[in-house]
Amino acid sequence: MGYLRTSSTSLEPTKWLGFVTAVWVQAISGNNYTFSNYSDALKTLMSLTQLELNNLSVAKDVGKAFGLLAGLASDRLPTPVILLIGSIEGLIGYGAQWLVVSKRIQPLSYWKMCIFLCLGGNSTTWMNTAVLVTCIRNFRSNRGPVSGILKGYVGLSTAIFTDLCAALFGDDPAKFLAMLALIPFAVCLTAIVFLRETPPAATVEEEKEESKYFNLFNVVAVIVAVYLLAYSFIPNPSHVLSSVFSVILLVLLASPLAVPVYAFINSWNLNRLKNHADVERQIQEPLLREEKTQEEIQEKPAEEAAPAVVERTQAAEEEKAVVERTQAAEEEKAVVVVKRRPVIGEDHTILEAMSTIDFWILFLSFLCGVGTGLAVMNNMGQIGLALGYADVSLFRFHDKYMGILWKDYFWYRV
Repeated sequence: MGYLRTSSTSLEPTKWLGFVTAVWVQAISGNNYTFSNYSDALKTLMSLTQLELNNLSVAKDVGKAFGLLAGLASDRLPTPVILLIGSIEGLIGYGAQWLVVSKRIQPLSYWKMCIFLCLGGNSTTWMNTAVLVTCIRNFRSNRGPVSGILKGYVGLSTAIFTDLCAALFGDDPAKFLAMLALIPFAVCLTAIVFLRETPPAATVEEEKEESKYFNLFNVVAVIVAVYLLAYSFIPNPSHVLSSVFSVILLVLLASPLAVPVYAFINSWNLNRLKNHADVERQIQEPLLREEKTQEEIQEKPAEEAAPAVVERTQAAEEEKAVVERTQAAEEEKAVVVVKRRPVIGEDHTILEAMSTIDFWILFLSFLCGVGTGLAVMNNMGQIGLALGYADVSLFRFHDKYMGILWKDYFWYRV
């Protein structure tokens, strides 16, 4: 019965359904890290040198640099519009690459391929921005778990795409690119319907209630990571085993739906109990009321007359007091209200964030530190193939997921 007292904001079905779709978007929005999976096919088909191939990967990363546009738009455009922009960009960018790799069209010129890779790289910034901004606003008191779960699924997305493609179609780069173009588009359309900004938790009890359900998402994320890792150790899996793996993986990805389903059932039970209580209250009221005697009817005007006179007198006095207060307020000097700058942990606009030293420290850290990691990831496929390894990466999940959780832990300790 304890769950029947759960508040509507902490366990609102639409709120949690939106978070589930956000998890799905993140699970397919790591396509920026998959360039190494099909770069060798582009290199062979377009007869590129290694330097030209590296420049293609740079064009993809330049698309992510334009993610500033998504950040600016997040303060002015609703979440569905931001998701729609990202999904269309991804469909065009990766769709054009699929047409080239599948040989349905002649290889495009080098500068055109740079544009399409830039579009594909920029698409994920719109998806990530829409999902992260909306979910952090919906779960303000659980920003750490929310960020850890969502960014962790981004780390898993490369392995999810690679293993699904290998299990269903074999290691075909053309089909892999088709998945990169179509699956994110379809998932974003689902998120457009369900992901909305909702009121955050208002009490400590609601915050604790939300934390319980985030534990379920954490468990599912770890299970998915371990499951993908275990499958990668199976040498040459059969077609039947690959099909079973794909079905189980899709079930695991859909399992967080248990939270909004439970929320819906719980909300339905609460409404049913409330309606039942209202019916009982109405039944307990007397069905027949005593008839008023003629004397009561005659005495009523006399009894109501006195309160009416008193009310008119009180109204006149209140009106006089209001006039006096208004005159006194006009005589006082105007008070200048100074807007307080937001502190860390509160919502910032882009300009407010750029006026802080913390923003520029993070900016310089990313500018100097992320480039080396991207250079390794973009060439990891060829490095791995040269060494005889498979092109599947799972450790990015643990890096993103655990890093954000540890950051959040020490933040609250301080």
